Amino acid sequence: MSQTETPEVAPVSTGLSWRTRLVLLIITGLAVAVVWFTNHFLTERYTTATKTRSEVRQALYVGNLLSEMQRNSVVPLLLSRDPALIGALNSDDFAQSSQRLISVKDEIGAASMIMLDESGRAVAATDRTLLGSLHRTAPYFIAALRSNDTVFNTYRTESGQILFNYSRRIQAAGELIGVIVVEVDLGKFERQWATISDAVLVADSEGTIILATEPQWRGLTEAEALATRSPPSAIERAIQATADWSALPAEAFFRGEALMRQETRIPFNGWRMVSFTTYASVRERVNGVLALEIMFFAILLAATFYFSNRRALARSIFFQRESAELRRLNESLQREIAERERVEKNLEVAEQTLAQSSKLAALGEMSASVSHELNQPLAAMKTYLAGAKLLLHRRRPEEALSSFQRIDDLLDRMGAITRQLKSFARKGGDAVEPIDARDCVSSALSMMEPQLKSRKVRINRVLPPVPVMVSADRVRLDQVLINLLRNALDATKSVEEPVIDIILAAGQTATLTVRDNGPGIEDLENLFEPFYTTKAPGDGVGLGLAISSGIVNDLGGRLYARNGRTGGAVFEVQLPLTDRSVQAAE
Repeated sequence: MSQTETPEVAPVSTGLSWRTRLVLLIITGLAVAVVWFTNHFLTERYTTATKTRSEVRQALYVGNLLSEMQRNSVVPLLLSRDPALIGALNSDDFAQSSQRLISVKDEIGAASMIMLDESGRAVAATDRTLLGSLHRTAPYFIAALRSNDTVFNTYRTESGQILFNYSRRIQAAGELIGVIVVEVDLGKFERQWATISDAVLVADSEGTIILATEPQWRGLTEAEALATRSPPSAIERAIQATADWSALPAEAFFRGEALMRQETRIPFNGWRMVSFTTYASVRERVNGVLALEIMFFAILLAATFYFSNRRALARSIFFQRESAELRRLNESLQREIAERERVEKNLEVAEQTLAQSSKLAALGEMSASVSHELNQPLAAMKTYLAGAKLLLHRRRPEEALSSFQRIDDLLDRMGAITRQLKSFARKGGDAVEPIDARDCVSSALSMMEPQLKSRKVRINRVLPPVPVMVSADRVRLDQVLINLLRNALDATKSVEEPVIDIILAAGQTATLTVRDNGPGIEDLENLFEPFYTTKAPGDGVGLGLAISSGIVNDLGGRLYARNGRTGGAVFEVQLPLTDRSVQAAE
C-alpha cells in the first residue's frame, strides 16, 4: 500500500501544472497593480486632508497664543493705575498689596505678578518668597524704566527656563514710584500641544526657539534643535526628511518616513510657528485599505494553493505548534508576574518597618535633647546661687530671698521644659492660649540676662506699642526665643562689638526677627537637621534649631533662616495672629 501511495503524493507536493502557474501569475499581477494604484490614489487624498488639518490646528494655536498675549498686555496698564497699589507705594504700607495681586492673578490666569519699588526691590508678589528680593538689574525692570508704555520681555533663567512677562512703570504726579511685572504663562500651550502627535515650536525674530513641545529644543535655532535628536521615534525619523513635503517621492510616504513641515508667521514681535506632522495617520488609513485588498488576494492565492498543494496541512500543524509555544510562554509570564507581586508585598512590609524605626529614632533624639535644653536654666541657677551667697555674706537677706525665689522659678521652668519635651515627642497635649509676643521677648531676655551681661552684648529691641497676640504655648515659645538668642550669642563670640537685634512686627502674621553681626551661616540646607552643629565638641549637640523648628510648626507658623545683606545670621519666626491682634493692627 505504501509503495502505491508514495508515487501519487509526490507529484502534488513537488510540482504545479502550467494552468495553475498561469492562474497564480495572473492573480499576482492583478494584486500588484491594484495595490499600487490604491496606495498612490489614497496617499494623495489623505495627505491633502492631513495638511489641511495641520493648517487649521496651527491657525488655532496662533490665535490662542495671540489671545493670551493680548489679554495679559492690558493688565500692567490697569495695575499701574490702581489707586490701592499707588497708595501703597507712596505710604510704604504693603500689607494688602500681595493679596491684591493674588486676586488679580486668579481672575486673569497669569503665571505670577511682582510689584517693585523705584529701587527694584520686590514689595508685593503673588509668590511671597520673592518679597524683599532685588530686581534692579533684571531686563524687565530696566526696560520699564526706559519706556512710558507696557514693555514685553523674554529672558532665560539660569536653569534654562524661558519666561515671558509684561512690565510697566507706575507713576504718581509724573514721578516714578515703582514697576509692575506680569508674567505670562505660555507653558500651558506647550502642554496642550504635547497631547497630539505633532511637534510644534515657536521661534522669535532672531530664530531662537522660545516654545517647543520638545524641551531640548528651547534656546536653540531650528537647525540646532533638529540635530539634537536621534531617529528612534516617528517625529525623530521624520526630522531626517525635513525637506518640503511636496518634493518627497511617493516611496517615502509608503515607508512612513516623510514629515510635513508647516510654518506660520505670528503677528507679534516677528515670531513664527513651525509644526512637524508625521504621515503616520495617512499610512494607517491607507494601510487599512491595502490590508483588505491584500487579504482578498491572499485568500484567492490560499485557495489556489490549497487545491494545488496539500502542504497546507503541514502549515496548520506548524501553526498549532506555535500556539502551544505561546501558551507555554504565557504560563511562564504569569508565574513571573506572581513572583513580582510577592516581592512587592515584601517591599511594602520593609517600608512599614523602616517607618517604625524612624519613629523610634525621633524619640531617641527627643531624649538626647533634654540635657541640651536644661543647660540654660542650670547656668542661670548657678549665677543666682553665687549672687545669693554673696548677699548673705554681706548680710542682705532680703535681696538673697529674691535670688532664691528666682531659683525656685527656674526649677519650675526646668520641670516645664521636661514636660514640654515629652509633649513634643507625643505631638499632642499642648496648652495653647492667646499670649502677647512682647511678653515672650521680655521673658527670654530676662532668662538670658546673665550671659548677655557677661559678654557685654548690645541688644537692640524694637517692639510695637500695641499687643501682638498669638495663639501659642508660653513655655515652648520662650524655649524657641532662648534657643535663637543663644545661637546669636555663640555666633558673636569672635566679634569685637557684638550686637543682637530683636524686632517684633505685626502684619498679616506676627514676625519676630533675631539678627546678629556674626560670620553668618555656611550651610543653610542642613541647618535644621537634628544633630547638625558648627560648634566645638561639648558646646552643643545640634538639637536646638531642630526642636525650635518643630515647635514653631506645631504652633502653625514657620521658622526661616538666612544671611543678612551686611553679614550675620537672620532668623525669622512667623506665627498667625489672633483676632484681637488683627483688630489692634487695623
